[in-house]
Amino acid sequence: MTTGATILHADLDAFYASVEQRDDPRLRGRPVIVGSGVVLAASYEAKACGVRTAMSGWQARRRCPAAVVVEPRMSAYSAASRAVFEVFRQTTPQVEPLSIDEAFLDVAGLRRLGRTPAEVAAGLRAEVRTRVGLPITVGVARTKFLAKVASGVAKPDGLLLVPPDGELAFLHPLPVERLWGVGPVTAGKLRERGITTVGRVARLGEAALVSMLGVAAGRHLHALAHNRDPRPVQVGRRRASIGSQQALGRSQRSPASVEATLAGLVDRVCRRMRAAGRAGRTVTLRLRFGDFTRATRSHTMARATAHTQTILSTARDLLAAARPLIESRGLTLVGVSVGNFDRGNAVHPTLPFDSQSGNELDAALDAVRDRFGSSAVGRAVLLGRGLGPAMPMLPD
Repeated sequence: MTTGATILHADLDAFYASVEQRDDPRLRGRPVIVGSGVVLAASYEAKACGVRTAMSGWQARRRCPAAVVVEPRMSAYSAASRAVFEVFRQTTPQVEPLSIDEAFLDVAGLRRLGRTPAEVAAGLRAEVRTRVGLPITVGVARTKFLAKVASGVAKPDGLLLVPPDGELAFLHPLPVERLWGVGPVTAGKLRERGITTVGRVARLGEAALVSMLGVAAGRHLHALAHNRDPRPVQVGRRRASIGSQQALGRSQRSPASVEATLAGLVDRVCRRMRAAGRAGRTVTLRLRFGDFTRATRSHTMARATAHTQTILSTARDLLAAARPLIESRGLTLVGVSVGNFDRGNAVHPTLPFDSQSGNELDAALDAVRDRFGSSAVGRAVLLGRGLGPAMPMLPD
């Protein structure tokens, strides 16, 4: 870990909605919802009314009748992201992207130029506002974890520096949900035992956390509660997985409808993998239920592949195994990702045949989609079923 607070976490505020407000002056200061069927993003004015990402459109409009609903413009968001990352890289070469709207920056080297991290952060915020026209929040701390927590506390449109001698005084009063990895289920387990703040987690001791949450989660939370995070800012790291997800809303979905959505998501993921020349072995299915709980199921194949039918068959098996949970709790989101990439067997983007599958027709269909786009050859089960726009992604 660095000895000074030199790590920045820069995070654009309500990114999609902020781009819409930037480009249409009539939307500024008004509640804005991006996406009509399912909320993709909400301005802070809409969030104040209780609108949240992945909420169904009808529920969002009921909570915020005055909101202006706009359809997403993914090309505009991608262009804004590229412009912001250009500001990041002109600030320092030590940039680790997390998504299209946030990144870690290590600015330790700028001290030689006589600029403190707080001054660099303030300058970065001003540059993004001037050149791109968007608000951005920056947290500054000694570790990546604490920098991200600081930016979350400082939102919206803020700047917060956590000095090394004030780390635990800042961190320990915060609610347990501020710890990475603490979702609704883990937070519920902790709160049932009266553990509501990070400080209470820190005082428990590692052994108690391990007995309560398991070895991995217990050790992870114990380290974070003491701000132990040795990870450096990593430049040029390729993504560990490629995935896509679809919010389904709270309406009842038939098994056939869910399977069709899953097929569309796998198509999208596999196209992205082949475009990046990646092949993976582990398929992961992510589900969110009507009671807001989540489940993850995964399977690791014997060989790496980017072949659509092979990965879809694995994803379908995982979905079938989770059917009892879906029937009892309802399903509001389904996602699929592929990871455990094999560099030695990476699939070339234009390779027309994957010998693992043994099915030349399926491989030929993959090649047609890769060359001419997903609309060239589609699945019959997806006719009339829109997956919604594909989320912009950082280059791999």
